[in-house]
Amino acid sequence: MSHPALPAADASFATALAESARGPDRDGVFALWLVVRAALGAAPPLAAPARQVERLKALTARLRSLNPPAPLRRSLVAAIADLTTTRGAAPSVVLQHLVAPATECLGRPVAEAVAAAARAARPAPRAG
Repeated sequence: MSHPALPAADASFATALAESARGPDRDGVFALWLVVRAALGAAPPLAAPARQVERLKALTARLRSLNPPAPLRRSLVAAIADLTTTRGAAPSVVLQHLVAPATECLGRPVAEAVAAAARAARPAPRAG
């Protein structure tokens, strides 16, 4: 089962990847896309804690082979740490913290895709 916001995020990042030049910018878009997918996977009600920890370990290993711009790299490492800890920030907050470095390093269209994913990852308000 996947998060309902995933198709829109995938489409936005696929477009950004196609438009970015090889090098740190493309690596940055790809790395950010991977982290957005991981955060959406951790968003309620989809989170399975044991599986999520395995996914984040695999994501960390994959990100080591990429070379995103330095400000974005630091933010991605912090995001993964927040998603990994049991008392870490909610996925929507983690994604919201990635908007500014995405804007700085990769441009507004990519940052808007991250912001949309952050809004989609917010837990639904409780009725009652």
